Amino acid sequence: MSPSRTRAAGVLSQTAKVLLGVALACGSASAQTIAAGGRPPASSSSRPFEILDNSFLVEEAFNQESGIFQNIFSMMRVGHEWEAVFTQEWPLGSQSHQLSYSLPVSGSRGGSSGLGDVMIHYRFQALREEGGRPAFSPRASLILPTGSAAEGLGAGVAGLQINLPVSRQFNDWYLHGNGGFTWQPGVRSAARDEKVPLTSPHLGASAIYRLRPMLNLMLETTILWEESVGAIGATNRARIVTLSPGVRRGWNLADRQVVLGLAIPTTVVDGATDTGLFVYASYELPFHRR
Repeated sequence: MSPSRTRAAGVLSQTAKVLLGVALACGSASAQTIAAGGRPPASSSSRPFEILDNSFLVEEAFNQESGIFQNIFSMMRVGHEWEAVFTQEWPLGSQSHQLSYSLPVSGSRGGSSGLGDVMIHYRFQALREEGGRPAFSPRASLILPTGSAAEGLGAGVAGLQINLPVSRQFNDWYLHGNGGFTWQPGVRSAARDEKVPLTSPHLGASAIYRLRPMLNLMLETTILWEESVGAIGATNRARIVTLSPGVRRGWNLADRQVVLGLAIPTTVVDGATDTGLFVYASYELPFHRR
């Protein structure tokens, strides 16, 4: 799911992975293809995508199919800073409900490294894609203050993230859109010795092209209006724009699927540009035999 992305001055932000992304962030349709034991004919451009729910920064609107769970590892490096996130997605009885969690670890050369703020996600498959209707799966995520705010590894308070992903296929193209916000109700302001509520809206969009049945080209764009506590007690807001071209390659192994990906995200904050490297790996498999 989810949602990693860079913050101002090259600092990595957990919020974006779980767009969650993310969180952080991101199988159900691809799992259906695997479970059926076959693939659609390669000659039809309108056939279902063989790889789904494996985006990097922009969340796709698909829950896990019943009986299938997904393990996702992603890592972004920008300059001397890095962040790695492990996400696991589980269906709750059926494809309509999904529970997942994200464990972030980050660090930098000469700085602190360790666990950040863990996120617990619930996603509801409100609409399934059919006819001219897109897929829609709203997500609510609880942010747990497991990271050390003093070392820059978390906000130090519990929070909430909402994301509204929609997805629609157009022959060999898949388009995805995201919109939502992260809310932290009581971030401490050292200048005024009080707690300040912070709200950071976000938007995201992506286009994925099926070059071959198990090979996709990707272009993802995200915008985060990140609010933070200022030095004099007021809040500041930075606009963080990320453009990320990438590629993903998948393999179906009987009733399992492996997807590997690579992207080069470029982030612009207040005129400053950072370019990094993003790597992705997913392993999707059944947890019981039907």
